[in-house]
Amino acid sequence: MEVMVVNLLHKGKIGLAPMEGVIDALTRDLLTRQPGFDWTVTEFVRVVDTRLPPRVFYKHCPELQQRPVATPSGIPVHLQLLGSDPSALAKNARQALALGAISVDLNFGCPAKLVNRHDGGASLLRQPERVYQAVRAVADALAGEIPVTAKIRLGFANRRLAVTCAQATQAGGAARLVVHGRTRDEGYRPPAHWEWIGRVRHHVDIPVVANGDIWTLEDYWKARTLSGCRDVMLGRSALADPWLAPRIRHWQETGERLPETTWAMRASVLQEYAEHQRQQLPDRVVVSLVKQWLAQMRQGNAEAEQHFQRLKRVTDLDILLDSLVP
Repeated sequence: MEVMVVNLLHKGKIGLAPMEGVIDALTRDLLTRQPGFDWTVTEFVRVVDTRLPPRVFYKHCPELQQRPVATPSGIPVHLQLLGSDPSALAKNARQALALGAISVDLNFGCPAKLVNRHDGGASLLRQPERVYQAVRAVADALAGEIPVTAKIRLGFANRRLAVTCAQATQAGGAARLVVHGRTRDEGYRPPAHWEWIGRVRHHVDIPVVANGDIWTLEDYWKARTLSGCRDVMLGRSALADPWLAPRIRHWQETGERLPETTWAMRASVLQEYAEHQRQQLPDRVVVSLVKQWLAQMRQGNAEAEQHFQRLKRVTDLDILLDSLVP
């Protein structure tokens, strides 16, 4: 008797996480050219106390200047705001709506010390009421015209308020919640606590997206199994392996594993990235950006590590590009 294996994980969606100073419009374009991602989120627009002019929004999300608001391959781009003042967030959410944003995502997860010292990102997780007030103000300002979503970590110094913060986003009107499976103080140190994301998920009724340490197909399976989440979000791992999301999608649809990403495939992405960036940036800046991405590729890949060590002192862009593939 033939046994049919049913892939229970085949329907989950995959989001491309925002990474400040790393994943810009060009990177979103390159990473979404192959089937895999279902949505992307911009780097955060920093909100302090005033309504920002359109040029600031266009800088972070140039896709706003076209319809649909999507990457060239048609993957939706969602705008992210970071701030703590409910009134200012509301004004800028309305500005985003006026400029054509398809949703507004609120960042309560950024662990950067500078951001946290200035009362942004994960710093609000110490006071769930402030998370609620921020989400509520934005949801009221948008009045249901476009959704508001949120991203949190499992807490600031500990996980004691993880569930309460998640519930605060729901009570405030968030339609979806991304949870990074670590506290702010844990930064990006492994492991991500996928089982804690599952604990959060059990206490809210809105969709929860699992984020953190999904580097491989096996990690994807474990993250979904332990969290119980249908959808996931990839950030650093998408830079480390630009074919990770396509590999997951192929496995979802066929049950087959694609071959591992080769160095030549990684290098081709870096070369195309550099050729686009040098059209608008000085070569020395592009060298730094290419090395920044190459450094991300070192995670879990010995070959990329070897190439990084070989190329890290090269300062000429043309030599760097010519040397990517020995």
